[in-house]
Amino acid sequence: MKQIFLVEDDRTIAKNLSLLLSSEDFAVTHVSMKGEVAEKLLEQKFDLALVDISLPDGNGFAVCTEIKQQQDIPVIFLTAAGDEASVVTGLNMGGDDYITKPFRPRELVARIKTALRKSGQTPSVFESGGLYVDMTSGIVKKNGSEVFLSALEYRLLLVFICNPKSIITRDRLLSELWDASGEFVTNNTLTVYIKRLREKIEDDLAEPKIILTVRGMGYRLGV
Repeated sequence: MKQIFLVEDDRTIAKNLSLLLSSEDFAVTHVSMKGEVAEKLLEQKFDLALVDISLPDGNGFAVCTEIKQQQDIPVIFLTAAGDEASVVTGLNMGGDDYITKPFRPRELVARIKTALRKSGQTPSVFESGGLYVDMTSGIVKKNGSEVFLSALEYRLLLVFICNPKSIITRDRLLSELWDASGEFVTNNTLTVYIKRLREKIEDDLAEPKIILTVRGMGYRLGV
């Protein structure tokens, strides 16, 4: 389980983020002050940090520097809307990414997983059941032959690969695809996308092995 270090003084935001990330199989350690950071870094090893730029006893830039000195992990800044100068400063200070409040939960989760993948904390290649997915290049192969997926089909496949132990509801898939494309995806079109994806990656449509249907609940990765 990946360990997330959350430095955020707004307790409501921190609580909601902790619930969201826990539902995604992340473990979250939260502190609300810059002065609490050093002790936690000594106590525990983290995989990624989420850092609010504005803290009551300092700023997130100093926290980022402190984290980078102690642990070589990605840092994603949480910034106020329209604060472009802070974003530039944060990235120049060694931050790996930023996300603007208020943010969409799925976008934040996607940013976290991307940062972990880039840092080598999560595998960039998925292989199973004759399916090969290189998440760095976007190349997909089935039994050695390249498979060409649409942007939405590829995003749908990544949702399953990045959540291998989870049953994923249709509502969540609709949210993921909406966030990724900005297009209006309905229940009916979701069914079509899943069918199209299965046609390209399954050996037998009648007995899918990669994307399994969990009746009454949703879908899950089967390999």
